[in-house]
Amino acid sequence: MSELFKGRIAVLGMGYVGLPTAVAIATRGIDVVGVDINPATVAAVSRGEVPFIEPDLAVAVSGAVAMGRLTAASEPPDADAFIIAVPTPFHEDRTADLSCVRAAAEQIAPRLRPGNIVVLESTSPPGTTERVSGWIGALRPDIRMPHDGDSSSDIFVAHCPERVLPGRTMIEIVTNDRVVGGLTQQCAEKAASIYRLFAQGEILLTDAASAEMAKLVENAYRDVNIAFANELSMITEALHIDVWEVIRLANRHPRVNILSPGPGVGGHCIPVDPWFIVSAAPELARLIRTAREVNDRRPHYVAEQVVAKAKRFRSPTIACLGLTFKANVDDVRESPAIEVVSLIADALADTEILISDPFVDALPTQLSGYSNLHLENAYQAVERADIVVLLVEHEPFRAIWHNRLGGKVVYDTRGAWR
Repeated sequence: MSELFKGRIAVLGMGYVGLPTAVAIATRGIDVVGVDINPATVAAVSRGEVPFIEPDLAVAVSGAVAMGRLTAASEPPDADAFIIAVPTPFHEDRTADLSCVRAAAEQIAPRLRPGNIVVLESTSPPGTTERVSGWIGALRPDIRMPHDGDSSSDIFVAHCPERVLPGRTMIEIVTNDRVVGGLTQQCAEKAASIYRLFAQGEILLTDAASAEMAKLVENAYRDVNIAFANELSMITEALHIDVWEVIRLANRHPRVNILSPGPGVGGHCIPVDPWFIVSAAPELARLIRTAREVNDRRPHYVAEQVVAKAKRFRSPTIACLGLTFKANVDDVRESPAIEVVSLIADALADTEILISDPFVDALPTQLSGYSNLHLENAYQAVERADIVVLLVEHEPFRAIWHNRLGGKVVYDTRGAWR
């Protein structure tokens, strides 16, 4: 049987990836300290509470804290392994912003001692894991780091990207295969000993750069396929053809599986990760760049269609249903729905726009400055609206009766009301 990790683990970043990872490990009998720079998050986890919505996570956190296996802190403690799960957004030029990763590496550097394991889970461009090792090495010249390929290093550094779907995180964090890429073979094996604690899927060992690239490729692949669906939707709309019927028929071919179009692409991963590939090889990543541009442009197209419909009315009321980046979660990161709403509000400053989302109880900061936007119950919003725009297919929205939509202009970007 393969070696299993023994010791104490610190997980830096108690967000949508870090907290579930910490809980998955803690419930296997390992002492875990969750570290976060947000005092409110630290306080919530310390109470056994979850600062965001994710099915099954609240019960797991409460249980792990009650058992004394999971604690929270604002500074990294002494530990035997450190997992970095902090955000990796991009700059205005769409290159990766690694400032949070570097800050985390610099935080743990003083705590490291020979034999420790450092795992980067944050999605990163190829070469980032090596840079983490270099940043730590610059602060700790007294310990040997593996970024120069030294197989006799004191610290074991690896990359293990998360591969979970929000809304199914607690299932997939256990059942999905895991890719573990080390700066050396021994680094990969040491890091794998952590994931063998809870992962039921296959653990695939490789080098760090390949692991980094594999995660980016997974999301770029999905982005390209979504772009095809979104572009097809615009073409069929211009030709007055039902895109959903076209996709239904085409997908009856045994080797065709067209995805569903939508108002854009959201979440932290798919809108961001392909740009890391583009920035790594800008002259070669032409298809990936084009797909990202198609999907980035999609919210503008949807907003333009709604504005055109609104101009048929003298003084319309518009209901926009959904703000999160996907159905049945409270995550609004990179949400195309928010961008669509802001674009409509900019173009129709004198038009009342009613917004409803069962998972959002306050307007996101991106929308807080608009005087013509108001949060409203979905049924009341639909009742008052002349135009109803479905942006997110939350289950409560799917249940809206068709007779409530009668006599209204309906723009269903998700195909949920067909």
